[in-house]
Amino acid sequence: MASPGPRVVVFSTGGTIAMGRSAGSGGVAPSLTGADLVAAVPQLAEIGVDVEVRDFRQVPSASLTFADVVELAGEIRRALDGGATGAVVTQGTDTIEETSYLLDLLHGGDEPVIVTGAMRNPTMAGADGPANLLAAIQSAASPVTRGLGCLVVFADELQLARTVRKTHTTSIAAFTSPGSGPIGFLREGQPQIAAAPPRRPALPAPPPGKAAPRIALHTATLGDDPALLEAVAGLADGVVVAALGAGHVSAAMVPVLAGLARRIPVVLTSRTGAGPVLSATYGFPGSESDLLGRRLISGGTLHPLKARILLQLLVAGGAGHAAIAEAFAAG
Repeated sequence: MASPGPRVVVFSTGGTIAMGRSAGSGGVAPSLTGADLVAAVPQLAEIGVDVEVRDFRQVPSASLTFADVVELAGEIRRALDGGATGAVVTQGTDTIEETSYLLDLLHGGDEPVIVTGAMRNPTMAGADGPANLLAAIQSAASPVTRGLGCLVVFADELQLARTVRKTHTTSIAAFTSPGSGPIGFLREGQPQIAAAPPRRPALPAPPPGKAAPRIALHTATLGDDPALLEAVAGLADGVVVAALGAGHVSAAMVPVLAGLARRIPVVLTSRTGAGPVLSATYGFPGSESDLLGRRLISGGTLHPLKARILLQLLVAGGAGHAAIAEAFAAG
């Protein structure tokens, strides 16, 4: 008796891939179910994969919350524990670089979790949703993606959740990994992995019902006003600074950041989007060495949006300053 083929569970959350014409606004809005998305890919019947569909949410991805994604991670874990080979999440593209990273941080198993969506909605000529969904399911069903954590699949490219960015507002090739590139590609429906960096251990999910910590994200700019950061940070449980260059802010910002770092975790990242925060190259007030010497925590090469997700998860789990610094040092 032949063994059953791979089984992939598709979790639909809405987004551009699931949008149809809205009678009220004249634009498009989430309206298609997961079953609708799968039905639009007739090639699925030919690839030998048992596809199960679960409708998790039906919203634009800007309306997904931290709690939603934590809950989704739990649903994915239960599906995988129930024997699924892998999981696929379809969602809007606006927050994929954040949701995929949070899913990756929470996923400790070897089974692949693939996130995809569409840049062109189904009412447009050349809609990319069906091709992306097919590629995502093929990737989730393949043994070569095991042990890689959560991946983002768009335009037949496989990107690590840790590095992927949305770098264009409309291009179907919007998802890239600046500084590293994709880790693989699909060739004739099969994922090919070029490089697979080691994974970090999964982090525990926050306790159910606990409110998500407030993590402020401040982008350093020319003529930055310290009073604005001070006002916002008064409500925050942690702060991520998207600093200039290799980790720099104006001298006027230093007293505020130093004061914040004495009471809450403050993570130093770069707004450039690629390259590391330095540690000991520059020595002026507001330089990376000055700020790190004032208890700010280096974000390493993490993009500010990713750093905010990691800090939010760590603070939710009750991590102290030393544990947070260690987690960011792990990459």
